[in-house]
Amino acid sequence: MDIIIKQVCQEFGKKTDKRMLNHSGCLFRFGLFLLVFCGMYYSLIAQNISDYNIVWDTQSKNSSESMPCGGGDIGMNVWAENGDILFYFSRSGTFDESNTLLRLGRIRIRLSPNPFDGESFRQELQLEDGHVILKGKNGDISSDIRIWADVFNPVINVDIANNKNLKAEVFYENWRYQDRLLRKSESNQNSYKWAAPKDLAAKKDEISFDGNNILFYHRNQGETVFDATVKLQGLEEVKEQIYNPLENLTFGGIIEAKGLKPGGVSSGEYADTDYKAWKLESIKPQKDIHLKIQLHTEQTVNPANWKQTLYKPVQSDLKKNIAWWREFWNRSFICIQPTDKADKGFEIARNYQLFRYMLACNAYGQYPTKFNGGLFTYDPVHVDSTLAFTPDFRKWGGGTHTAQNQRLVYFPMLKSGDTDMMTSQFEFYNRILPAAELRSKVYWGHGGACFTEQIENFGLPNPSEYGWKRPGDFDKGMEYNAWLEYQWDTALEFCFMILEDNRYTGKDISKYLPLIENTLKFFDEHYQYLAKQRGRKALNEEGKLVLYPGSACETYKMAYNASSTIAALQTVGNCLLKLQEIQSDTTKRRYFTEFVNKIPDIEVREIDGHKAISPAWLWERINNVETPQLYPVFPWGIYGVGKPGLDIALNTWKYDKDVAKFRSHIGWKQDAIWAARLGLVDEAKDLVVEKLQNSDTRFPAFWGPGYDWTPDHNWGGSGMIALQEMLLQTAGEKILLLPCWDKSWDVHFKLHAPHNTTIECKLEKGKVTLLKVLPKERKKDIVFF
Repeated sequence: MDIIIKQVCQEFGKKTDKRMLNHSGCLFRFGLFLLVFCGMYYSLIAQNISDYNIVWDTQSKNSSESMPCGGGDIGMNVWAENGDILFYFSRSGTFDESNTLLRLGRIRIRLSPNPFDGESFRQELQLEDGHVILKGKNGDISSDIRIWADVFNPVINVDIANNKNLKAEVFYENWRYQDRLLRKSESNQNSYKWAAPKDLAAKKDEISFDGNNILFYHRNQGETVFDATVKLQGLEEVKEQIYNPLENLTFGGIIEAKGLKPGGVSSGEYADTDYKAWKLESIKPQKDIHLKIQLHTEQTVNPANWKQTLYKPVQSDLKKNIAWWREFWNRSFICIQPTDKADKGFEIARNYQLFRYMLACNAYGQYPTKFNGGLFTYDPVHVDSTLAFTPDFRKWGGGTHTAQNQRLVYFPMLKSGDTDMMTSQFEFYNRILPAAELRSKVYWGHGGACFTEQIENFGLPNPSEYGWKRPGDFDKGMEYNAWLEYQWDTALEFCFMILEDNRYTGKDISKYLPLIENTLKFFDEHYQYLAKQRGRKALNEEGKLVLYPGSACETYKMAYNASSTIAALQTVGNCLLKLQEIQSDTTKRRYFTEFVNKIPDIEVREIDGHKAISPAWLWERINNVETPQLYPVFPWGIYGVGKPGLDIALNTWKYDKDVAKFRSHIGWKQDAIWAARLGLVDEAKDLVVEKLQNSDTRFPAFWGPGYDWTPDHNWGGSGMIALQEMLLQTAGEKILLLPCWDKSWDVHFKLHAPHNTTIECKLEKGKVTLLKVLPKERKKDIVFF
């Protein structure tokens, strides 16, 4: 307790002197902060977060054996190799002219004499602080290195503490020191994908010594893929109304370390990619060295202004950053079999926490965490030996966002209490709303917002998915693509997340209402428009919309009334109608009430005498391996434990041959989530173990590549959702506790539920030994299983 008191006092600048307690005001403040601190301290002990730290006692073979580190909107891959300390570093929003999400470079640190070239080595990801610590000992010399990103400022810090004066060399290694022609298949990293124009090149960065510092930056110049896409899609007349994130985008930073000076430029090769290295070296040997990398990203006409911003020094506050991470871990946790580290339960709980940490490294990015690697991709040759490209490479693009995959990264943040981290995904759609509205207006002359799948960060369909070689008379608003045609509904899942954020936290979402309203309005206006192209009537004989042609995910194509679309429209429409802003607006209330009444019903069919959910009323072909007939279970929550029609959903799981054939744990597959929501204890447990058990890489939460890339973030996100759903679900106002949990597993968890509710529960030897519900009046809504 003395330690706690000292820490509280230090935090608030007080002396640990009993005289401070003589003043009632001080006593009150001290008691209040002590209670807050003790609450955080208790939760950290309760979940034993440090038990999940990853510790390595040998150095790595290459970048594929790196561990993640980050904060704010910065991600690093950190590893030690042959006595050198290395890390790649990235930042949200660093898109080049072709929309590749560029890595900002690689740092190599070498000490001499070298403590990391001896008999003792340790590398640890310290989750509780958000840092990576490396320790080396060689004879009588030793060194501790702390690597961390500032959550509040775009700054990377490297703190080196040696027991003796040592010489340091810091290399900034960059493979974009010259223009690089992109090779066959390499444009899968950008928005051109398989259809890159001839001689497409990745443009070079500007890199130089600046005094005793290293200055580096990339500046987008000339025509970008935005310009080519607007022209291809016939939108040049409204080009100025479309958000352009690439024009004049400049990003980079400055590397500085007191006591170091320029040491020249050299060249080398790493993982089949050549590079140049700008070196800073010690003026004289020293014990303590602080390396700082200050980053900046800005769309600016004058790059001189960008440079001036970099020279405004930013000081990172270590204590403030540690406090942020402690608060983050206090929000929620899941601990399984905490006393048996050899048990699979412990392993999957640890990996859940590790992946949540990775998501938090882009808590406040301008852009959402990418499903295909986030900020933690590494040399592609270690993912696929045939792809000997630069560290910038990843499949499925940089500025291209695949909504079906992105949603799985963000849904788990509701129950984990990380809704502040969802803002970047919500803002992504809000920024491109005007482009989606323009598509509806220009192509078809009606209202609403048309969002497609495989959408660019400027709101238009990916140009190669849209089709460079299209029939001249093909509908300009359509993607000329057998997988993506008529797939409009994925944006509705993000509308639902926004509505759920409001339901969970009470947050004001008024700024997003035009996004939700116009996404729904598109389906009303467009499908009446299409019906009128076919005949005289806009609705069927029951006054319902005819959702044809449609698409049940990418799988059941040319669908008539797809169940996944119907469930989405019903759920989002009904949730929107519950908002006070809509209820108090007579015009909107009337419109959306009529709209919801026009949505057709989900089709139920018979399979071997059992009623089951049909993928659609009708369809022409099967094109992929998704299971949209279970989307009414998740994400839409129409069927499930404690809800009507559970038997119909269970029959779909059991008897639908496609459902069984497509079942898997790999990548974005959601079977573990559906099993949990259907109360299938054994199936859910088996699938979530397969999902969240150790990956094949050294860092256990670098799953992949699956269908996408490594690390596969929609793999991790879908695993998080499944584990949460096994522990906690809701049905109306009821909170379902342990609805799909194998009671042979001890568990201690804290998760969030709607209406600012948190539930902390401990199950030991099949019995609930702790249940803490806040606010207390919500305890009456708990239903035990």
